Amino acid sequence: MELRQFFSEDAIKLELEGTTKDEILKELIGLLKLDEKSEGMLYKMLKRRENLGSTGIGRGIAIPHCRSLVVSKLRVAFGRKSSGVDFKAIDEKPVNFFFLIVAPPLEVSNQYLPVLGKIAQFSKEPDVPQRLFALTEPQQFLALLEEKGV
Repeated sequence: MELRQFFSEDAIKLELEGTTKDEILKELIGLLKLDEKSEGMLYKMLKRRENLGSTGIGRGIAIPHCRSLVVSKLRVAFGRKSSGVDFKAIDEKPVNFFFLIVAPPLEVSNQYLPVLGKIAQFSKEPDVPQRLFALTEPQQFLALLEEKGV
């Protein structure tokens, strides 16, 4: 299983417009192209998850994630905010890179936790933050995932 297979160019946004945690979550959800009701339900689920503890894992990276009935299969999105946003990350620094993961409650392929783990593993690579900052188009993000072999 490789991360690259879960991402599509239309679910990658290299200049998020939001300036708050809530705006960023809504913008990431928008990348999944769901209907309005589903977007609202997913936003509530992600907010609930964030209230348990921030998904900001440090090094400018956050991995908001949840399980929800609004998707029938695992969905992911990536967003970048160059100026950073206060996401209440564990290192208390602004977050620039957001990996959204949403999976159905019951998932036959059971990919939710492995995908979460692979994104965390990818995020720990020493050169990843500066490589993510240097991206100019979604295709380069996909190429970076392939290059890292995660």
